[in-house]
Amino acid sequence: MKYSAAFGMASLMVLTACSRQVEKVEEIRPVRAMTVAAENAEIAAEFAGEVRPRIESKLGFRVGGKIISRKVDLGTEVRRGQVLMQLDPQDLGLAQAQARAGLSAAESSRDLARTELKRYQDLREKNFVGAAVLDGKEGAYKAAQANYEQALAAFKNQSNQAGYTTLVADVDGVVTAIDAEAGQVVAAGVPVLRIAQAGEMDVVIGIPEDKVGSIRKMKDIRVRMWANPTESITAKLRELSPIADPVTRTYTAKLALPLTAKDIRLGMTAVVTFVTKNPNAMIKLPMTALFQDKNVTSVWIVDNGTVKLVPVQLADSSGSDVLLASGVSIGQTVVTAGVNLLKPGQKVSILGAQPVANVDNKVSAANKSVAAGVTK
Repeated sequence: MKYSAAFGMASLMVLTACSRQVEKVEEIRPVRAMTVAAENAEIAAEFAGEVRPRIESKLGFRVGGKIISRKVDLGTEVRRGQVLMQLDPQDLGLAQAQARAGLSAAESSRDLARTELKRYQDLREKNFVGAAVLDGKEGAYKAAQANYEQALAAFKNQSNQAGYTTLVADVDGVVTAIDAEAGQVVAAGVPVLRIAQAGEMDVVIGIPEDKVGSIRKMKDIRVRMWANPTESITAKLRELSPIADPVTRTYTAKLALPLTAKDIRLGMTAVVTFVTKNPNAMIKLPMTALFQDKNVTSVWIVDNGTVKLVPVQLADSSGSDVLLASGVSIGQTVVTAGVNLLKPGQKVSILGAQPVANVDNKVSAANKSVAAGVTK
């Protein structure tokens, strides 16, 4: 009986201890923060681009016909005058032979008319024929001469046409596209391949409309290749389209690369940075400090261990940082990491700073209370 009473008393004490309310500890979220200061930061805008040739020609035959051979492949480096493709020359060869025969006939008629004219001129000098007869022979000779010149021009034209059955490279470069194959019948002027001229190359980028005005004023342009990000190449803005692309709604800009640039190939991916010095001191924050809510850009300000949300106005960008026009004052502490996990009035601890003493005491007291309740 004694044992039962003692066991019941012990159980009652344990249940009483377990039912005690544990003091609720307010959540303190760790964040990274920085104290803002004004500086003359560089204004930088970055865009992704692609290396393209300065001049890329679409080549086609000057006459129509059936392609019988292709002499180059995609990526082949070609020299000026090198044969690229050939058409079937049979029909044009027959037309050339016809023009040659016509020229021979016209030449014979002209020679005969000239001989006749000379003979009648001699007869006229001896007064054997009248002036009207001589005038007729002169007219016949001029007509024969004109027919000969016409036939000669037709023969030269047809000879050129026969020569157009061979497509040759007009510049040194590399084949970037092939649009026709052997056996295909093509019309005159239809592009059959493309050649990028060797030498000068551009980096082509798309600029949004809100950046066009500022980009024109930036003279410091740096290009980094994805294949070699450590090397920076100085480029020059060569062309900026006055019309936006109908699909991307961006303005195409072409940046000229120097001829001294090494190990750059067509189609490479590049990052173009436009840089200019800001004459006015402004507050610069990392982009991770921005908090977006309902199209409003804000930052979290740390004040006496708690945070509050403050709307800001952006002025420009500087690489991965942003420049503020208003909203934050010099000397304030701004959260730079963990902004999406905060709420107004929430207590925070700044990583790298000394821990708050009263918070540690509350946690320690709560732990001791729980331990004491279980032990009893």
